[in-house]
Amino acid sequence: MIRLLGYFFGLACVAFLAAAAVIAVYLTGVSRDLPNYEVLASYEPPVATRIHAGNGALMEEYAREKRLFLPIQAIPDRVKAAFLSAEDKNFYNHPGVDFWGLARAVLNNVQNLGSGRRPEGASTITQQVAKNFLLSADQTIDRKVKEAILSFRIEQTYSKDKILELYLNEIFFGLNSYGIAAAALTYFDKSVTELTIAETAYLASLPKGPANYHPFRHEKAALERRNWVIDRMAENGYITAGDATEAKAQPLGVRIRRGAPPLLGADYFAEEVRRQIIQAYGDKALYEGGLSVRTSLDPQMQVMARAALQRGLVEYDQRRGFHGPVAQVSVTGDWGPELAKLPTLRDVPEWKLAVVLAVSASSVDIGLQPDTVSGKLDDKRERGTIPAEEMKWAYRDAKGDRKTAKSPADGVVKPGDVVYVEPIEGRKGTFRLRQPPKVQGGMVVMDPHTGRVLAMVGGFSFGQSEFNRATQAMRQPGSAFKPFVYSAALDNGYTPASVILDAPIEMVSGGEVWRPENYGGDSAGPSTLRYGIEKSRNQMTVRLAQDMGMDLVAEYAERFGIYDKMAPLLAMSLGSGETTVLRLVAAYSVIANGGKQIKPTLVDRIQDRYGKTIFRHVDRTCEGCNFDNWSNQPEPTLIDNREQVLDPMTAYQITSMMEGVVTRGTAAGKIPVKDRPVAGKTGTTNDEKDAWFVGFTPDLVAGLYIGFDTPAPLGRAGTGGGLAAPIFGEFLAQAAKVTPPSKFQVPAGMQFIAVNRKTGMAAVEGDPDTIVEAFKPGTGPADSLSVIGMGDQLPPEEILKSSPQAQQAVTSGSGGLF
Repeated sequence: MIRLLGYFFGLACVAFLAAAAVIAVYLTGVSRDLPNYEVLASYEPPVATRIHAGNGALMEEYAREKRLFLPIQAIPDRVKAAFLSAEDKNFYNHPGVDFWGLARAVLNNVQNLGSGRRPEGASTITQQVAKNFLLSADQTIDRKVKEAILSFRIEQTYSKDKILELYLNEIFFGLNSYGIAAAALTYFDKSVTELTIAETAYLASLPKGPANYHPFRHEKAALERRNWVIDRMAENGYITAGDATEAKAQPLGVRIRRGAPPLLGADYFAEEVRRQIIQAYGDKALYEGGLSVRTSLDPQMQVMARAALQRGLVEYDQRRGFHGPVAQVSVTGDWGPELAKLPTLRDVPEWKLAVVLAVSASSVDIGLQPDTVSGKLDDKRERGTIPAEEMKWAYRDAKGDRKTAKSPADGVVKPGDVVYVEPIEGRKGTFRLRQPPKVQGGMVVMDPHTGRVLAMVGGFSFGQSEFNRATQAMRQPGSAFKPFVYSAALDNGYTPASVILDAPIEMVSGGEVWRPENYGGDSAGPSTLRYGIEKSRNQMTVRLAQDMGMDLVAEYAERFGIYDKMAPLLAMSLGSGETTVLRLVAAYSVIANGGKQIKPTLVDRIQDRYGKTIFRHVDRTCEGCNFDNWSNQPEPTLIDNREQVLDPMTAYQITSMMEGVVTRGTAAGKIPVKDRPVAGKTGTTNDEKDAWFVGFTPDLVAGLYIGFDTPAPLGRAGTGGGLAAPIFGEFLAQAAKVTPPSKFQVPAGMQFIAVNRKTGMAAVEGDPDTIVEAFKPGTGPADSLSVIGMGDQLPPEEILKSSPQAQQAVTSGSGGLF
């Protein structure tokens, strides 16, 4: 018997050694191609980039996987407890594989054979880290063995807290949310520190199968799984029995967060920031780099600029008549589902889609678009009325007919037409008819001292067109370019009182004759530079540019950043080159800040995922800012290293002249702000295809244009003064309510002398036509009348024919013109 037992024992040993050898060979083979687990030490998960406004408000998020990385120290103990209870209660005690848990799972699965129950898993958190980071999700023996081996190695290399940190930041929670921080925001719109026991337990239940515990589609299963996690938390001593009972009595309370809460009207701004980040750092950095971007956007200014430009576009468009319905749907049955399918202008929430149900001479009955396709029953759908007086503008159709209708019943709209409407405040159920305008425009608001873009509007609606007309549209600035011609002159020996001939002129080039004309066709004869800016005289500007030389004008245009390379052609002095709103507003900012070069920016600062600043717009140096203590040394000073693009005195002179544009010139009566000085310039291109206005106060610059995307005449009164200046005025009136008034700084040494408006010579006592003009030291009004441009004029009789002022000068003998 003993020999028999010894024989069997020997066989058993041989079998064991053989099995061990086989297992060793197998494990050696499996281990040979294991991935390098040491990469976990440098793990950088794809993290969402977040774009913030200047006040810190969240504007937009960009991510392929919605994830916000949290270090383990920032994750509350309650959150850790919930996941340990749900996934691996022995996490802090096992070496990577929970052998007792594995044995229990095997036993339970054997007992449940044939019951139809899902097999019970026994993967530890460490094993899940190994699978999620280093292995595939294949359900094979090889993968499970590799997972176990890697788990042992990971446990020997990293601390338990590091492993838990990796797990909580990597796992998928459904709804494109990865990591606990993103899940808390997505499901409850909270940070992890604000989560309740019930909310934490629900999130801990999701990694097992997010689709199986969807809060709305599988609410019962979600509640059961959440309550099971709560019971495990109590069983493991993380919460009391009373806490568990209270938590289980609560509803799921899920509030799905659909991305970043939008800042009204900031879509164009955010999209421009997105493009710039991709250009500077690449696509991967934006969607996976976890950047924190603080922009220069001022939400208040953005709302004001958007409202002013939209209102101006709508008013112009409505004067040109009704374009017709957006679409048509059947109103014979339940019109709600068909109407709900139509897309809306999501960034114009004030407007709603509605279907015309009935039309009478006094009003139009409408049905409003429901929120969902299913909606309510037809007899319960929301309805309203458009009174006839709120749609009179639509009585003319957009083909240009002056007549077409006298009431809504005259074929303006018909049942089934889908139109936009806007509720009238204070009159429930009453709406006014609206339509998306065909005319477009762009607007930029900037801080002239820093170049920070405070607001940007790229068109009527981002939903209507994503093309950003503030930065992408190349348009002719027209007369809005003239201040830079005059700035070049003032910087090179001319004064605001220098006199130039305003009279017909012709140029011959390549056999073609060019005869620039003033708007309106008249000429004013000899006039000062101030008059030329205030009244936007084309013939004076051409003569001035010709007298200086276009090479000088081109140099200044490039110095201001309006063009990269400007052709030195006389027509360019009238703004025939193409530039963008952003560039032109930045150039005006140089004048507004006293001549300092600026770099326009939409971004103040960018930080990487670790909080390190990788970009900062402000690059000024501070001398004496880094002393450890104070020893009676002078106060620190910020050094402004920016280039002086324009003489400060020149900047003040051209600013003073552009103040005249607002008070007496082409923008007179368009700017209602009286508590602070306002300077600016209108611009109108050939055939009135674009209407511009760029203006500024001491601390704010704003500019805009209106025009069709395919340039076409704007029609009668489609000028910068008639269309663009009132929009600027509306914006500034609102902005003035939230910004303190200030005055333009007068450079030291500037002299102020009263001169005659017409002749530019020193005014005599009692002269009614005088103005106080700013002169640089060593300059002043001329002692006798000297007129620039007399050598390139038409015959005297042609000038006299077109210029009553010239006739008056000849008759009185005051000018010696001819």
